[in-house]
Amino acid sequence: MAENRLSFELKNRLSELDTLEKKVHGFAGQLGLAEKSNCKINLVLEELFTNIVSYGYSDDSEHQIQFTITHENGSLTIRIEDDGIPFNPADASCPDLECTLEERKIGGLGIHLIKKLMDDVLYQRCGEKNVLILKKDISDL
Repeated sequence: MAENRLSFELKNRLSELDTLEKKVHGFAGQLGLAEKSNCKINLVLEELFTNIVSYGYSDDSEHQIQFTITHENGSLTIRIEDDGIPFNPADASCPDLECTLEERKIGGLGIHLIKKLMDDVLYQRCGEKNVLILKKDISDL
């Protein structure tokens, strides 16, 4: 029987992206997720992790980013905690997708993609931590 929970920490370094991908891929394999679904989940987590590492800290110190992924009743719940600068991706405005590439402002597409691929994107600030909870129905994936 597959484990229904994966929990791990990564340092706030882009070099940890490979570890993130391997952990998520392994867990998705245990759950029997199709490769396409696995890729979508990985894309979302890589985008969020990259944003946290790139924009979340005002110092060069090492920080830990906590991931917890739970599978229950055909749904994945992903919890990401970091002690970075407060940022609520659920409140980020949608980029203008109608304008030309030359006119489009830089940024925002990754958060837009996350909102499109996930069923729920919930944020709260708990003390000194950002807590992001993502939900995805995988019962038919």
